[in-house]
Amino acid sequence: MKLSYFTKQLAAVGRTIATLLFLAAITFVWQGAFLNTDAIAAPHATLIAADLGDQAQEKVQEDAGRAKGFIRDTADRVEETAKKNAKRVEEATDGDGNFVERRAKKDAARIEKRAEEDAARTQKAVDNTKNAVERTIDSIKEAFSD
Repeated sequence: MKLSYFTKQLAAVGRTIATLLFLAAITFVWQGAFLNTDAIAAPHATLIAADLGDQAQEKVQEDAGRAKGFIRDTADRVEETAKKNAKRVEEATDGDGNFVERRAKKDAARIEKRAEEDAARTQKAVDNTKNAVERTIDSIKEAFSD
């Protein structure tokens, strides 16, 4: 199945977010390998790590919210354009319900449906990625607290 331009853009956004979140999680783990063991034993180091984890989780939630807003805006624009194009066809054919007009309305409905499906699927992928990163951050925080 050939992906539409809209689907390709959403897939690229999803991959970018997933990559950035994955790299952030790896960075936390990698930096942990270079920590001094005396600092890990100190109680204030645990508090610092927990605070950094909380900040990272807040940033992940904020970025996921922005990405979902962008996805919703894009889907809305696609739907609006489909409606506008169908209306233009209707006006050009004098609204007499001919084949071209019916086809334009049918295409507009299909485009709107696909935009909603694509947006929902992409938002779900963003949520899954956000949840995976949050679980990773929680695991790292838990490792520092032990």
